Amino acid sequence: MIWSLIVGAVIGAVAGAITNRGESMGWISNILAGLIGSSIGQGVLGHWGPSLAGMAIFPSIIGAVILVLIVSAIFGIKAKK
Repeated sequence: MIWSLIVGAVIGAVAGAITNRGESMGWISNILAGLIGSSIGQGVLGHWGPSLAGMAIFPSIIGAVILVLIVSAIFGIKAKK
């Protein structure tokens, strides 16, 4: 359980860094983005590539990036310039 939260936090932080919206996200948001993004990515793209804590890394990061972009668009969060 704790390992999943740590991996989710890292995936969420990577997604925030890729989208330049990581500054506005806290740890809880990173964990949620990582865990929910992992579910989205693996549901759409499948389970390929290396896995940690039952999460396929590459589909999880792609899913988290999509999730962060959608949430940012809904709440009007701008990218840091």
